[in-house]
Amino acid sequence: MSPPPLPPLAERMRPTSLDGIVGQEHLFGAGTPLRRALDNARLRSMILWGPPGTGKTTLARALVAHVGYRLEALSAVLDGVKELKALLDRPPGLLDDPRPLALFVDEIHRWNKAQQDALLPHVESGRVVLIGATTENPAFHLIAALRSRAEVIALRALDTDALRHLLELALVDPAGLAGAWTAEPGLVDAIIRVSDGDARRALGVLERLADRTDGASTDQVLRLDTLASLGVSILHDRDGDAHYDVVSAFIKSMRGSDPDAAIYWMARLLAGGEDPMFVARRMVIFASEDIGNADPRALGVAVDVMEGVSKIGMPEARILLAQACTFLATAPKSNASYSAVNAALAEVAASGALPVPLHLRNAPTGLHKAQGNAAGYRYPHDYPDHIVDAVYLPELLAGRRFYEPADVANEKVIRERMAWWDKRLGRAR
Repeated sequence: MSPPPLPPLAERMRPTSLDGIVGQEHLFGAGTPLRRALDNARLRSMILWGPPGTGKTTLARALVAHVGYRLEALSAVLDGVKELKALLDRPPGLLDDPRPLALFVDEIHRWNKAQQDALLPHVESGRVVLIGATTENPAFHLIAALRSRAEVIALRALDTDALRHLLELALVDPAGLAGAWTAEPGLVDAIIRVSDGDARRALGVLERLADRTDGASTDQVLRLDTLASLGVSILHDRDGDAHYDVVSAFIKSMRGSDPDAAIYWMARLLAGGEDPMFVARRMVIFASEDIGNADPRALGVAVDVMEGVSKIGMPEARILLAQACTFLATAPKSNASYSAVNAALAEVAASGALPVPLHLRNAPTGLHKAQGNAAGYRYPHDYPDHIVDAVYLPELLAGRRFYEPADVANEKVIRERMAWWDKRLGRAR
């Protein structure tokens, strides 16, 4: 009979005490305020918020063990109000364990408002100490009442030193690979690079390498070329906070006129499996929002690239996207037209539907003309320089300016033209 399969390496290497936790020393290290409270057996409700593989589940178990509470666990993916009620509605006499109850809810952001509301009274009364774990921003995914009763603890992705320590320990620890394999120089650093601060991912890659190497050679060395054969790609959550952080960095790098940073963040999106059309659409928006009339060609480039990407697809689409990215990053910048429409929309919301001046109204019939529609309208092309001194805004907004061209590139020319019009017509600006 075959022996039962071993738990995954990440599970075998999971520490059981706070002192064994790798990373998060800024929160739980000796002497920190949170650690002092825990050392005094004081545990309050908290939400552990951080990227995957930062040790949220491990921390929850270690925290509860450290203060000597009783731990019960639910998964928001598998469990709901029914399971919560079954857990908390048991008569106290059925429980021999007198210790305070700590309830760990994994992926708590997946519970809807009704499910979170069902938990709230128990947290509010102090019957349970809640430890929630989430990869998503609690401000967006947890109800305000629950957030107000639980401290949000922001965990960091594990840094290079923490991951290196963890991987080197896993190679020799009896619970890990127990020294059965050695790592080729540079392999640990390579695993760290593709792990993106995720301890579980790093240990998973190491375990897969050991599986591929077991019995394949006499020296039992884990090699870089085997890592390449695993086809490991970088992490990229297309729906979570990490996704929007990379997108934000991409847009802000283009806005900051840094083509090197912009192309890097775009490469991160593509390498993580992002839809190239999403990237292209973001650049079309950027071309108008952040460049606008400073270089009107930008919008044409972005739209052409989006059209090309839709017809070509990856991997060749990366070439088109790179052209648009570098063009937009190095183009002159102006958000004047973007600001203008926002200001105009704000004015519409504030002042409502102001009447159209009579001289601007349509006059398709004699009745309309008899009502004064289009009376006094002057056709600009009949006048010198194709301009005429007229008021085109509603009377209450006469003289109001929404569009202020930037003093840069093509918009500088527009600005000078508008200033010349004002001078020519004797208008104050």
